[in-house]
Amino acid sequence: MPGYDYVIVGGGSAGCTLAARLSEDPAASVCLIEAGGTNKEMLVRMPAGVGNLIKAKGKHNWGFWTEPEPHLNNRRLWWPRGRGLGGSSSINGMIYTRGHPRDYDDWRQMGMSGWSWDDVLPYFRRLEGHHGGESGGLHGDAGPLHVSAGESDSPFHDALVEAGRQAGYPVTDDFNGAEQEGFGRYDLTISNGQRWSAAAAYLRPALSRPNLTVITDARTSRIVVERGRAVAVEYLRGRERALVEVVGELLLAAGAVQSPHILQLSGIGNAADLRDVGVTPVHDLPGVGQNMQDHLDVIMNWTTRGIVTGYSATRGLSMLKTGVNYALRGQGLGRQQFLESGAFLRSREGLERPDVQIHGVLAIMRDHGRTQVKEDGFSLHLCQLRPESRGRIALGSADPTADPLIFANYLASPEDRRVLRECVKIGRDVASQHALDPYRVDEIYPGPQVRSDEEIDAWVRATAETIYHPVGTCRMGADGDAGAVVDGTLRVLGIDRLRVVDASVMPTLVGSNTNAPTIMIAEKAADMIRGRALAAAA
Repeated sequence: MPGYDYVIVGGGSAGCTLAARLSEDPAASVCLIEAGGTNKEMLVRMPAGVGNLIKAKGKHNWGFWTEPEPHLNNRRLWWPRGRGLGGSSSINGMIYTRGHPRDYDDWRQMGMSGWSWDDVLPYFRRLEGHHGGESGGLHGDAGPLHVSAGESDSPFHDALVEAGRQAGYPVTDDFNGAEQEGFGRYDLTISNGQRWSAAAAYLRPALSRPNLTVITDARTSRIVVERGRAVAVEYLRGRERALVEVVGELLLAAGAVQSPHILQLSGIGNAADLRDVGVTPVHDLPGVGQNMQDHLDVIMNWTTRGIVTGYSATRGLSMLKTGVNYALRGQGLGRQQFLESGAFLRSREGLERPDVQIHGVLAIMRDHGRTQVKEDGFSLHLCQLRPESRGRIALGSADPTADPLIFANYLASPEDRRVLRECVKIGRDVASQHALDPYRVDEIYPGPQVRSDEEIDAWVRATAETIYHPVGTCRMGADGDAGAVVDGTLRVLGIDRLRVVDASVMPTLVGSNTNAPTIMIAEKAADMIRGRALAAAA
């Protein structure tokens, strides 16, 4: 059984970052274990491939389903999660946002010393290779994660921003700059027309290091705990079982769904629940799997005229031409993901920060692209940024190859229902502005027949879906917090030599896409593990 100073479980955004940073020390041996493959295929590299990656279960996508959601007509919702090196950064929409500074100051107010905005900003700067340079100290220009402006020359994106201004909202030139609120253009994790996942940014440049071992197609079945400390990882390759010894620390970075699932399979969680499914408890830690939060999304559609959309770019021979042009020359619409504009807005007066996010898509999207609409159009994704509802991840079986149970519990809170209702009204208001007159034809989803609050609520219950940002299921907590799973240094409470490092440690959901904050957490964790830290922002 080989032994390593650092064993990392999960090769997603956090795991790739940890593997690269910890292996910078040539004296430290590092092993990364990933359930999926290498994710080197063109479909992953090509930004336009995102539509196919999100909608299909397979080698790149775990393709989970929630349990029936009681406040969404008992529907089971599709939950894509990235599989293979890069994790969800290899299948996501490549939007780069960091959240509002108050999101992190809230963590500090909850007792998480070292996690305020001033504390985390240096790590955001370190990870960024930002196209705009340092920009007043708010960005980094030399980091491994390339952050670019969009390439689209479609008039739609500028028209959407102008429509937002006409509707009375502010305009911002940088969602990650001095002011998040308003309409604007997104920064993207794309480099020279290629998806820049955490695997591309962090892991692949480090693969030549002799002290870094990467094991792919290896599904972790449990963490071996002896006398209160993590000593090994057991994984499956087909029917073969293997062990990797933990000499120093085990770093669990399998994501907000699978990190709690692996802990539970290992006997770490609510002891009574574990016994119910035939797992012998090793450590009673009731918070494991609890506190799950996610951004729930409604998608509105309009038909268009006079512009090239995702449908006209990919119908018939156009799809073949796009793929060939990208494969042979690295050119054409394959370099784009059709999502470059949007907004952060407040759903009502009196809020201190935005609680609604808009993604403008130059295509008609429904049900994660699983429902085909053969028509040119655009979509507005609108999601609530700070839900009050909480769900959980549970163990349904002692079989490590069985999917976890996902109880998202969306819209349990009346406030969550109010915000989604306002999202529909905001979307209609913006789409009706003169700036979009040359391109907009008809609203087709939900359609003009859905008008009253009751009708809007019914449509939301029937159609709302995740926008892929689950967090919080192994959350940080201060001393004495009965629901915490890890402390402020991400150590699992009650188990030595074990940390969780991924989006599951977030105590509350940030008001943005979650990929950049997850990489930041891993950057900061790597320094904590090595006993050092960047200076807080001035």
